[in-house]
Amino acid sequence: MTIKDAISPRLTTAAPTRVINAAVPLIEALPMLLDTPDRQLGIEDHGNMLGVVTEASMLETLGRLIVPRDDSSVITAECSADRYSASAIAHAVEDADSHLVDLLTGPAQYPTDGVAPVTYNDRIRITLRVRTLTPEHVIQSLERYGYNVVDTGGHNSLEADLFAERLASLNSLLNV
Repeated sequence: MTIKDAISPRLTTAAPTRVINAAVPLIEALPMLLDTPDRQLGIEDHGNMLGVVTEASMLETLGRLIVPRDDSSVITAECSADRYSASAIAHAVEDADSHLVDLLTGPAQYPTDGVAPVTYNDRIRITLRVRTLTPEHVIQSLERYGYNVVDTGGHNSLEADLFAERLASLNSLLNV
């Protein structure tokens, strides 16, 4: 997707402080948008002004890239920058008989005494969405591949815990 796909359908009254080419990839335009004081970008194509991208239109466009799923879990892992490999992560997920749905990366950040978090450029935080309701096997596989799992989330892992608890209760009733 290019930035042209994120043009706001709403008219803005103020002229944007920064204008970029319509062919700029969406992922590269996001930091540009966040760096502008008015939080909008003018979009031009061959000298013609096409429109404006605002924070709201950018968020809406990025939101369309993430398809909601009921059959997946979210796992957050970290590794050193030199160990990061998207193909190794995909292999670790597939070794656990699951499918990698989404993969997002960013720098690892840690809170410091209530002040702004410190970013470590030598560490990468990886957020995965995998198609499984019980992520334990994927977590074990990622750890075997050398990734440090720091969090799991999503309503599906909560449902899996509830299911396991109910199954244990049923088993105790059957053993009476």
